[in-house]
Amino acid sequence: MGGTSWFSRAFSRASKSKEGRTGKKSERERAVEAVEAAAAARGGAAREADAARAIAATEVGRDAKRRMRVEDFEPLKLIGRGAFGEVRLVRQKDTGEIFAMKKLKKSEMVRRGQVDHVKAERNLLAEVNSRAVVKLYYSFQDDQFLYLVMEFLPGGDVMTLLIRRDTLTEEETRFYLAQTVAALETIHRHNFIHRDIKPDNLLLDKDGHMKLSDFGLCKPIDPTYQQAVLPEILENESMGPSDPPPRTDEDSKRAEEVANWQKSRRRLAFSTVGTPDYIAPEVLLKKGYGLECDWWSVGAIAFEMLMGYAPFYSDEPLTTCRKIVHWRHHLRIPDDSPISPEARDLIERLLCDADQRLGTHGGVEEIKSHKFFKGLDWNALYTMTPPYRPVVSHRLDTRNFEDFEEDDSMRKKSGTVEGEGAPKDENFIGYTYKNVEIVGEEVKKLNIARPSLTSVFPTSK
Repeated sequence: MGGTSWFSRAFSRASKSKEGRTGKKSERERAVEAVEAAAAARGGAAREADAARAIAATEVGRDAKRRMRVEDFEPLKLIGRGAFGEVRLVRQKDTGEIFAMKKLKKSEMVRRGQVDHVKAERNLLAEVNSRAVVKLYYSFQDDQFLYLVMEFLPGGDVMTLLIRRDTLTEEETRFYLAQTVAALETIHRHNFIHRDIKPDNLLLDKDGHMKLSDFGLCKPIDPTYQQAVLPEILENESMGPSDPPPRTDEDSKRAEEVANWQKSRRRLAFSTVGTPDYIAPEVLLKKGYGLECDWWSVGAIAFEMLMGYAPFYSDEPLTTCRKIVHWRHHLRIPDDSPISPEARDLIERLLCDADQRLGTHGGVEEIKSHKFFKGLDWNALYTMTPPYRPVVSHRLDTRNFEDFEEDDSMRKKSGTVEGEGAPKDENFIGYTYKNVEIVGEEVKKLNIARPSLTSVFPTSK
């Protein structure tokens, strides 16, 4: 073989061809030569291993630049549905990796004014790297749909947990509220307001740890709610502390509504309108709001976890909106409720006016230091054992998700054009994304033992 390795000879033909065209060596060629030189003194086996990694790294780099297409994934099961699309368990064909693919209908996003929201969701997921936030691996599009390929969390969501359990213990509530606070701290640090925190958006991994998802307001409040509520509020902007207590007939009606909560909860969650139960009054009123509106939502979730129903629940979403706006009149924690004074205080200091709300002036540290969280190690949230562990027996287990019927409107129409040949949609320019971690993980895999390359590429003597 002399002083020239099989790797140099295998690469020389392509190298000479390109040099003949350009007169210059490509960056790839220079990198390969550097690998060859560095390995020169290491012996045959080591040189072959280096060469194998160089070739594979080149392929990984090429793959990183390739545009993803929906055909790259095998659909397995429909596991979620929202106002603009669906979520499906998928398998990437070339790697076998399992993901959750969110598919959004472009026409609906444009028609209902959600273009900026879906862009914000994609941008945040691409920017944030946190154990408390669901991870995005790919985003791409064709002429009909947008696609977000994310990690699959097989534990289901907190909504399902609440439906099954009715209420959580204070220990369980403390844990999941803390992880929610940690997730919000992360996105707030990136100057992003979620505005739609709800149990449906709190997903559980196989161990029971929680991650925040759904950053696109994919079940937005119907504008007709706000149009109906606003005139009433303009006449009576605020109901003061001296408002009369609820009447007896209202108490009776509320008891009836609470009895219907379990039955209606799932239906509302999957409706095209969604539920306004957790949205802050200042958001409904479009009065101008900041990060503190998310802390109101945390208070509403805390109430539901401990009481078994949402604090402003009604059979009619419009009535729920009115109750939220007039929260002083409708927020009631029964005196005989089996919750601690610390839990009651936390709820009351989150479900209040924005300027008096925990976190408004003191930031997230003000919430973390509340006595309800006393003794909690905030730095160990994702290393401690969760109080609840979902049943997950294998990586394709979807028992913690609802069954959904297929929606024909979400099927691709014939003649769909994808990739570089697809017509440009100015509404969604720059939507494509590939997580660099994927490339990094593939490179790491190159260190595993490999068969001798001489057995694959025999050299001539």
